[in-house]
Amino acid sequence: MEFHLRFLLTNFIGVHAFFFFISLATAELPRLQHPTKVDGSLSFLVVGDWGRKGAYNQTQIARQMGKIGEKLKINFVVSTGDNFYDDGLKSINDPAFLNSFTKIYKAKSLQKPWYNVLGNHDYRGNVEAQLSPNFRSVDSRWLCMRSFVVNSEIAELFFVDTTPFVDKYFLRPKDHKYDWRGVLPRQHYLSNLLKDVDLALRNSAAKWKIVIGHHGIRSAGHHGDTKELVKQLLPILEANEVDLYINGHDHCLQHISSITSRIQFLTSGGGSKAWKGDFSANSHKGMRFYYDGQGFISVQLTPNDAIVAFYNIYGKVMHTLNLSKGLYSAV
Repeated sequence: MEFHLRFLLTNFIGVHAFFFFISLATAELPRLQHPTKVDGSLSFLVVGDWGRKGAYNQTQIARQMGKIGEKLKINFVVSTGDNFYDDGLKSINDPAFLNSFTKIYKAKSLQKPWYNVLGNHDYRGNVEAQLSPNFRSVDSRWLCMRSFVVNSEIAELFFVDTTPFVDKYFLRPKDHKYDWRGVLPRQHYLSNLLKDVDLALRNSAAKWKIVIGHHGIRSAGHHGDTKELVKQLLPILEANEVDLYINGHDHCLQHISSITSRIQFLTSGGGSKAWKGDFSANSHKGMRFYYDGQGFISVQLTPNDAIVAFYNIYGKVMHTLNLSKGLYSAV
């Protein structure tokens, strides 16, 4: 039986209030509604692999995000996961939440909803704590679920829990302990998730379909392609004409164009620690851009056009992707 939970998140900067309607139903991902701007456009920032209590230039990245967020008048922020290093959160009272999130992303423009997915490092902690809605009483911006949809009229963002797809976390965990509550039995969880994602994408009438997960499908970074996602998730994205797949996991900024579909693979995993020199730029024919440093990306959308910009730690635009329905260019 379907039911609806309505709750109000207030932007403390002014009188703006954001209403979200979560629909929880059998075989349906939770759905949240986020309005566009008055002119019908939408803009947001994407950052990943960031939660290090300000270290490894996390604070500097946050400062530049604040500047770009103000310039673009962003609607919200997306996190691609690995929100708290090294081993997620211990409990809802873990000071890492304040020290890695609230006290770091202090800019006025970043006092907007943050939509978060879990990364593999988050799964090494208390997952239920990080997913807890109780954190909204600490910082009302925070919203983290395993998989969900944000509908923003001209675009729908599909957040997918990718960590349970990766075999090595189950078969070769080394010294790491993962919190698999809510995931086991694994194959049942993954089967239902894939069906739910496929259904949500097939039912979408949005101009732009954007899928967000922690792990890369295509990547020339340290981790490379995630073979489990290539096999299981990618065919669903291609069949449903997804425009963008955005991930973290590799600590870099990256843009790869699919050579078999319309999908643009974007990596935004430079929110703090980066891996200099750890890449293979020739491993993908569709490679458009790779930066082995810290940074973040912005996405600006209108009904017919999209602009994605990649920024370094100084706020300099290093690469731009321009998309329109049927056409795209990258500079």
